[in-house]
Amino acid sequence: MAQRLKQCRAEVAAIRWPRPDVIEVDLRMVEPDELAFEAGQWISVPFGPKTVRAWSMLSSPARRRVLTLAVDVAPSGMGSQWLRGLTVGDPVEFKGPTGGFVFNRADPRRAVFFAQEIGIVPVRSILADLYETGFGRPASLIYWVRDPSWLLYDAEFRSLARRYPSFTYLPAVREAQAGWRGDTGEPDAVVDRLVHSVDRLVVYACGGSDAINAVRDTLVKKGMDRKSVKWEKFW
Repeated sequence: MAQRLKQCRAEVAAIRWPRPDVIEVDLRMVEPDELAFEAGQWISVPFGPKTVRAWSMLSSPARRRVLTLAVDVAPSGMGSQWLRGLTVGDPVEFKGPTGGFVFNRADPRRAVFFAQEIGIVPVRSILADLYETGFGRPASLIYWVRDPSWLLYDAEFRSLARRYPSFTYLPAVREAQAGWRGDTGEPDAVVDRLVHSVDRLVVYACGGSDAINAVRDTLVKKGMDRKSVKWEKFW
């Protein structure tokens, strides 16, 4: 963890909607005036004495004064309704940073990232941090979504792959559509086809429990140690 949990105050600096049910919120730090965190970590917003909602940072740790969250608000629960009601200038209190879904730079193994839909958020933060700081080792991103409209930050990942030959971007959808050039199928089937060898491999997976479990089981069948799959379950 980057540091001990802090009680923080911020204000909403900007709001964007990259798709109808995903909101991005920029939080400008007020107290403290900047927040150090590790890529892949999250903050928690209280909604009562025993009720909190946790959301991962989309932005990289290089941005300490303004944090960006990206959240799927389709579930329409307490947190989703609160996010939908935010306006620029609103105060926000939260605790953070916390979470262990962080990249281990000392690990010499080749890294494969797997993200399912909104699970791309901490992975995007990790990748941005790695390539902003001179990470030159081979790495791959398998980004699985139900259909192409869910490929958040697709242009960014394609640009990253063009600029860094050691980075491979592999988008995948559930069913092939006209003009689609990526992989198709369920998450475990996609990973089974795209990961040819698990030798000296470490996998970072984020998404729903079913997808993560299926992907992990697929990799274990290929000979991977279960502990070599690092995961963050969003639902």
